Amino acid sequence: MSEKLDAKVLIVGGTGGIGRALAERYASLGSEVVITSRDAGKAASIAAEIGPNVRGIALDIAEPEGIAGMLADVGQIDRLLIVAIERDSNTVRNYDIAKARRAVTVKLVGYTEVVHAMLDRMSERASVVIFGGLAGERPYPGSTTVTMVNGAVRSMIKTMAVELAPIRFNAIHPGIIGDTPAWADKPEALAEVAARTPGGRLATTADVVDAVKFLFNNRGVNGVNLTIDGGWMLQ
Repeated sequence: MSEKLDAKVLIVGGTGGIGRALAERYASLGSEVVITSRDAGKAASIAAEIGPNVRGIALDIAEPEGIAGMLADVGQIDRLLIVAIERDSNTVRNYDIAKARRAVTVKLVGYTEVVHAMLDRMSERASVVIFGGLAGERPYPGSTTVTMVNGAVRSMIKTMAVELAPIRFNAIHPGIIGDTPAWADKPEALAEVAARTPGGRLATTADVVDAVKFLFNNRGVNGVNLTIDGGWMLQ
C-alpha cells in the first residue's frame, strides 16, 4: 500500500511518545487519524492539538470485553497501529499476580481483540503493525512478564498473517529510543547504551516512525519482526 493522503489510520495508544509522533506523521499527510487513550478527555485534547483530521476516543485494552463497543463507530480503516503498552516490573521471586495478569491481558488478549473488533472494517489491502519490544530478546531484572509478552508478540503477528491473509501483519520491536519521555531524565544511561552500539548512536522516534511507514507500504513484507535499536543487540 503506497503512502496516500486519503488513508484512514487507527492508532491504539496514540496520545504520547512514539504513538503521538505516528499520529502527527499521518495527520500531516492528510490522513484521517483516530487515536485512543484510556482517558477520553486526554484523547480528545491531544487530537485537537495534532490537527482537525484527528479524532480521539477512549479505549482501555486491559478491559477487552469493552473493546468492540468502544471501537464501534470508527468505520473503515486502511492501517491499524497498536502501540499501547503496560509498563510492568515483576519478578518470579516476588510475583505480583494482578500486575502480571493486566500486562498479559493488554498485549495478548487486548491486542488480539482490537484486531478481531476491526477485522470486518479492514480491506484486503490493509496493513497492521503491532509493537513489541526487545525485552523479549534481552531480559532485565523485573522484566519477567514484559519479556514473556513481547516474546509472544513475535508469534502473534505470524499466526495473524497466516489466518487473516491477505491482510499483512508485522511487528516493531524498539530498543532504547533515546528521545522518548521515558528516557528524558537518564542521560548517563543513554550515553552508556549509545557507546555499546556499532555506530555510537541510539535509535530515535523518527527512526521508528520511518520503520512503521516501511512496514505499512511495502507489500512484500509480512509476518516480520523488525528490531529498531541502532545495532545495540549486536554488542
